Order: sequence, then structure tokens, then C-alpha cells
Amino acid sequence: MRRKRRKPKRQAMRMVGLITLSIGILAGCSDTVVNPEANSVYTDQALKPVKVFKVIKQKIGDPVERAAEVQSSAQFGVTSKVAGDIEQVLKKRGDMVQEGEVILRLRSAEAVSQREAAERAVATAQEAIAKAKARAIKETESQRLEMSNSIQKMELGMTGLMRNYNKMRNDYDIGLVTKAQLYQMESQMMSARLDLDQLKKKLSLLEPVDATSELEPQLKNAQIALQQIDQSMKNLEVKATVSGLLTEMPLEAGMTLQPGANVGVIQRLDPIKIKAQLNETEAKQIGDKKELTYYVTGAKDKYKGAISYLSKVIDPETKSYEINLEVPNKDLALKPGSKLRLQLTEEQDQIVVTVPTYSIVKEGDDAFVFVLAGDTVEKRSIQLGRLNEPNQEVLSGLKEGELVVKTSPNELSNKQKVQMTAVEEQ
Repeated sequence: MRRKRRKPKRQAMRMVGLITLSIGILAGCSDTVVNPEANSVYTDQALKPVKVFKVIKQKIGDPVERAAEVQSSAQFGVTSKVAGDIEQVLKKRGDMVQEGEVILRLRSAEAVSQREAAERAVATAQEAIAKAKARAIKETESQRLEMSNSIQKMELGMTGLMRNYNKMRNDYDIGLVTKAQLYQMESQMMSARLDLDQLKKKLSLLEPVDATSELEPQLKNAQIALQQIDQSMKNLEVKATVSGLLTEMPLEAGMTLQPGANVGVIQRLDPIKIKAQLNETEAKQIGDKKELTYYVTGAKDKYKGAISYLSKVIDPETKSYEINLEVPNKDLALKPGSKLRLQLTEEQDQIVVTVPTYSIVKEGDDAFVFVLAGDTVEKRSIQLGRLNEPNQEVLSGLKEGELVVKTSPNELSNKQKVQMTAVEEQ
């Protein structure tokens, strides 16, 4: 009886063990194959977590300035065109002169003498021409009178011939005159009429003889000589060729000047020139600008000036690039030698794309940043500009709004997959 009771108990214990083992095996298979969340956690742990910032534009610094100097826009030499002694000095060194204003006057006895001789030559030629014309008119009138008298005589002769011709026709009709005699009389009358008509025509065409053809060239030459002397006399007044500041004129009354002698120099002050020397970086910052801002040192007012010249090559002596501005100066407020400040960039030029210096990877002279695109970083070459710690300007290679890695960029490689953990401020 006891053996039969123990057997069912052992079988029940064996069954419980088998069930427990089966559950354990099934549980192990489930953890290895079916659990996707566990697999996801494992994959995330393999990607490098990074923090990024969005590229923005911000002020990199104050406008770039350069010291400049005011100079005259042009210089014009004043010279004496004729010889003479200085009679009067009307303007002195440092005076402002207007175009056409007399600076000094010369006197020249030789010029006065030459003008008197030229005037006499003109008067003599004019008198000779007037006499020749009067003589020609008188001779013409005499010829006209003589021809008129001849015409009157010929007309009287024609009247007698006509009377004789008519009588001869009557005599011919009654047989007292032959036909040959009548024909001869008719020919004589016609010849006399032709002579009369020709003389009348000559009288109508009679004009005074031009007796001045040889004298007029003499008059013209004398007049040209007088004009040249008058011009020389005008040059005895030395005038300003342009408006500006008169400099370099150490002359006094009584001094003698020769043709071509330097009288002084006029510096044109309106417009006036602003000159500065730039280094290579500053010259590049000008770019294609047409004008720049300038102001007097210590003053608040600022003005715009047009760029008239920018050197394309560096000066081997000054090791710089020359830039010139040409600006109006009607009130002559800007004087040569004055010091100014020239703004090479404006306020808006300071708002540029920047990145923190710690996000930049340097490899020799090259600079890179890692730009996030999806879950991959791109090693991007950039060109750096101005530095204003902790930020640096990016001239090319980046656009506003792109995402750049800020944490440990030296530990990344191109096309590496990463996991973005946060977007922080730059």
C-alpha cells in the first residue's frame, strides 16, 4: 500500500521540473531574438553624441578705419609767357585766387615800341589802299565822261547818216542814185550803229579798276602782326589759370621775368583729394565699392566721398596700396595737410557669418568645420576672415542657418554618423 502512494508524488515533481526548464528556455530565446527595444538601445550607444549650433550673422567688430590726409586734387604751374619787369604784384603766396584773376603785371618797353610800329604799318597800308581806291574812282569817272561824250557825238552822226540814207533812197527811186551807191550808204549806217551800241555797252559795264590787290596782303600782314603784339601785351598780365590756393611764388616788384619763367603754383581745392595707404587685407575689403565714409578726427559729422583711384598693385617702396577720394569742397573747409579718418567698411559690413573659434579644426593653413546633415557630419573647408574672440568671420564655405558641431570637432571624421543631442546657441 505505501509503495503505490509514493509513485504518483515522484511523477508530479518530475513534471514541475520539466515545465520550469521549458519556461527558462523560452524566456532565453525571447530575449535574444524578439526584443527590438534592446537592439535599438545598443545601436544608439554606438553613435557619437554631438551638440550643434545654428550659424548666424552677428557683428564681428567696429568698422575698419585708416588714417588719411587731405591733398589738393591737382596742381597747376603758372608761368610768364612774355619777358618783362614786374610792375605790380597783386597776389601773394598763400592767397586764394579765382580763375582769370590777375596775379601780377609786367611792363615791357620793347613790347610798347613794337606795338607802335605795328600800328603805323597798319595805318600806312590802310592809307595806301584808300588812295588807290580814290584814284581808281577818279579815273573811272573820267573814262565815263569821255565815253558819254563819244556816244553823244556818234548819235548826232547817226542822225546825219539816217537823213542822207533816206534822201538817197528817194534819189534811187527817181534814178539819180545807183543801187550800189545806196547799198554802200546802208552799210556805212549799219556800221556806225554797231559802233554806237558797243560803246554804250562798255559804258554800262565800266567799273573802277581794282588797284588794291597788291596792297591788301600788306595790310593783312600788318594787322596780324598787330594782333600778335596785342596778345603779347595781354600776357603782360599774368592770370590764374584755375581757382585755388596760390603757393610757391617768391616774386617781388622790380624783378625781371623771361618767357617760360615760373611764377607760382595753384593748388585746386574744389574738389579736393583724400589720400590713404592700405595694406593688402584692407584693399580687398574695398571690393567694388564706389564711395567711402570719412570724417575729421574728433568730429561727429561723417560724409561720403567718391573713390577716384585705387591702386591694383602694391607700391614696392611703401609696401601699400594707394586709395584716393575726390570730394566737393566749395566752402574750403578741408585744407591740404589736414588729417582725416577713412572708414573702409560700414556698420552693415560688420554683420557677417561667424563661428566660435572652438568649432574650427586647423590643418596647417587650412580651416574646417563639421556641418550636420541628417545624422551625418560633413567636413567642410572654410575661408576665415576677421577674428574677434571668441568668434571668427567666415568669408566662404558656410551659409546662415546651417548646423555646425560644437563639441570635440577634432574627434570627428568626414561622413561620420552621429547622434545630435542638442541645438545650442552659438
